[in-house]
Amino acid sequence: MGYVRRDEWDRHYARDRGFRKVGPDEKALLAEHVPAPADGRALDVGCGTGELAACLAGLGYLVDAVDFADSALVRARAEWADAKDVRWLCLDIARDDPAELRDDGYDLITLRLVYPFLGDRHRVLHALARRLRPGGAIVVITPLAATTPAERRGIALDEDEIGLLAQGWRTMERFDTEGLAVLVLRDALRAFTAHRTA
Repeated sequence: MGYVRRDEWDRHYARDRGFRKVGPDEKALLAEHVPAPADGRALDVGCGTGELAACLAGLGYLVDAVDFADSALVRARAEWADAKDVRWLCLDIARDDPAELRDDGYDLITLRLVYPFLGDRHRVLHALARRLRPGGAIVVITPLAATTPAERRGIALDEDEIGLLAQGWRTMERFDTEGLAVLVLRDALRAFTAHRTA
């Protein structure tokens, strides 16, 4: 799947397609390693049909769930109508004005099955790092190239790409589960967060 454009993703979700469900091991890792603080806020980037956003709300976070595919958000709002602590936003995190996002930042930012699709990964990660509250974490959940069929390589990261992702952070914890890497990034280096792009 080599989707890049917004209309391609809109068609994907409009055809009732999705992605792999959030597994019990993923949920357990999130609950253990990024528990919600009091009044904790989370940003779920590329939320798709909303399963992870609802999971984060269940952990106690107030969640901003963003996706740039309207059809994904239509499905998310319908499927998770009872998730009162989730705010659904149509937003291209890489290109749109982020004015709708919280000015006071987030304790947790998640990118589940999204990071390999970002066109300018480093710039987007820089921008997200600046939105973290003190003590906050970015969690990237991604398929691993080593366990992904060659024809689907574009949806996964290899070990070199994971190494590049970790640059700019004082700590990265890694947990592998069910062919996925769960990467918990904390304490962005000052030069990383201070970097501004045009």
